[in-house]
Amino acid sequence: MHPNLPKFIPRVCYEIFVRSFCDSNGDGIGDLNGIISKLDYLADLGIEAIWLTPINPSPSYHKYDPVDHFEIEPEFGTMADFKRLLSEAHKRNIVVYLDLIVNHTSTYHPWFTESSKGPDNPFRHFYWWLSPEKIEELGIAERQTSDDSDEVYPWHEIPGDNEKYYGLFWKGMPDLNYDSDLLRKELAKIITFWLEEIGIDGFRLDAARHIYPIWEKEKNRGFWEFFDDVVRKAKPDAYTVAEVWAETWEVAPYLENLNATFHFDLSFALQRIVIQEKDENLVQQLLASYSQFEAFNPEFIDAIMLTNHDQDRIGSVVGNHKGKIKLAATLLLTLPGQPYIYYGEEIGMLGTKPDPYIREPFLWSENESDSMKTNWLNAEFSTLRTIEPLSSQMKDADSIYSHYKKLIELRKTVKALGQILKPNIEEVESFDNTIMAYVRTHETEPVLIIHNLSSEVKNIRLPDSRAGFQDLIFSTNKSSITQGGELELTAYGSLILKERPTTISGINWSPVV
Repeated sequence: MHPNLPKFIPRVCYEIFVRSFCDSNGDGIGDLNGIISKLDYLADLGIEAIWLTPINPSPSYHKYDPVDHFEIEPEFGTMADFKRLLSEAHKRNIVVYLDLIVNHTSTYHPWFTESSKGPDNPFRHFYWWLSPEKIEELGIAERQTSDDSDEVYPWHEIPGDNEKYYGLFWKGMPDLNYDSDLLRKELAKIITFWLEEIGIDGFRLDAARHIYPIWEKEKNRGFWEFFDDVVRKAKPDAYTVAEVWAETWEVAPYLENLNATFHFDLSFALQRIVIQEKDENLVQQLLASYSQFEAFNPEFIDAIMLTNHDQDRIGSVVGNHKGKIKLAATLLLTLPGQPYIYYGEEIGMLGTKPDPYIREPFLWSENESDSMKTNWLNAEFSTLRTIEPLSSQMKDADSIYSHYKKLIELRKTVKALGQILKPNIEEVESFDNTIMAYVRTHETEPVLIIHNLSSEVKNIRLPDSRAGFQDLIFSTNKSSITQGGELELTAYGSLILKERPTTISGINWSPVV
C-alpha cells in the first residue's frame, strides 16, 4: 500500500540548518524566532516548504543525537515559539517538515541511560547489545565505510559491561533496536505527538536505510511499513521524505512506504557535470531511475538537490565560479522533481568539510556586526570577503540571488516546470556532450531547456523535431535566439523556450534576461 499524497505538494523547498540561519536574541545562535522573522523573505523568494534540521534537545551543535523527542532545544526557543513558527508559516502558504531521528539517540537519552545499567534493565532491548564473542561469530566487528558514515568499528564499550552496544555513526549515537515492541510504541507516541497534537506537515527522515543494521537489513521494509501506518493514522496527508544515501536500485524500494526520497545519484551527477563541463547522458539516467521508482510507487516524488548539510557546498565544488553556480541552479530548477535549496545556496555560500564549515552563518547584510547573523562559528569560507551578502545581492539583477528568484518564479508559473508527479522529461539529441537539452513535456505548454555546459560560446540550430520552440521565456548570460532560429549560448548559459503561439495559444511570455 502506497502512502497518501499530501493535499499540497510544494514545488520548491528550503533546508534550514537552524543554528546558522538567523539569530533573534543576540546570543549568536540561530533560533526559531529568527526563522519567523525571515518567513517573509522565504515567501518572497518563492519557497513553499521548509525542512528544519533537528530542533529537539541534544548535547551536540547539530542536534542529530536527541535526548528528548517531545521538547524543543532551549537554545532554539520554546514549544510556544515553534507553534508560532508553524502558524506564521502556514499563513504564508509554507509547510513545515521536521527532521525526525529514528535510527539512534544520544547516549544521554533516558532510554540509553537505563539500557546501559545492565542486561536485566527493561530498556536494554531498545538498543543493540552483543557480547564480543557473538560479534566475532557474526563477523560484524568491522564495517566498510559508506558515504553517510566513516565509522569502521561500530561496536562500543561501557566500562564494566560484558556486552558492547552498536553505534553506526559514532559512539555518542547508539542505534535503536526496533525488534522491541515497547520501543515501537514509544515511536508511535512521538510521531502522533508532532503530527496530531502539534500539527506539523511532515517529516524528513534521517538515516532511513540504517534502521536495522546490515546483518538484519531485510527488516527495514517492515519497519517503514509500520512507520507509514502510524503516520497515516495520525495525519493521512502528512509528507514523508527520507535520506537514503545510496544508489538508485537501493533507494527505490523505500518509496513503497514513503512519499519521497532524496536523489543522491542526481546530486553527484550534477556536480560532476558542472565541474567537467560535459553531459553524462543525464536524461537517460533519470528516465531509468524513474522506472525503478515507479515500480514501487507510481506516485513517487523525487526529492532533488545540489547539496545538503552533509556535503561540500556547491559553490565550493565549482570553485566559487559564478557562472557555474548559476548553471548548477538552472539545472536543478529546470529538472523534474521537488527541489530542495540548502540555505545560502541562493547567495552562493561556500564551504567544505569538516561538517561545521558547510553549515556556516547565513550572510544577511554587509554589516560585520549584524545582530541577525549567527556567530557560534567563525566562518572560514562564507565571509564578507568571499560572498556578497543577501542585502547587496537583492539590489543586483545579475546576482546569484536574483537568478534563483527568477528560476523559482518560472518553476511556479510554467506548468511543465512545476509538474512533480509523473516526471515529464524527454531527451533532445543531436548535440555534442557539452550541450544538455531536454523538453519538459506538457499537454498544452511544453518547454525546451538547453544548457551550454562549457566555457565556449555555442551557436547551434534546433533539430527539426524541436524547431517549433522559438519563443524565449528565460535566458542567462545573454544567451539568445535569432529570427532565423539559430541559438547563441554564451559560456555556461541556458535558454528556456516555448512553442510559438500558433502552436500553443493563451499565454504571451516576455523574456526574462
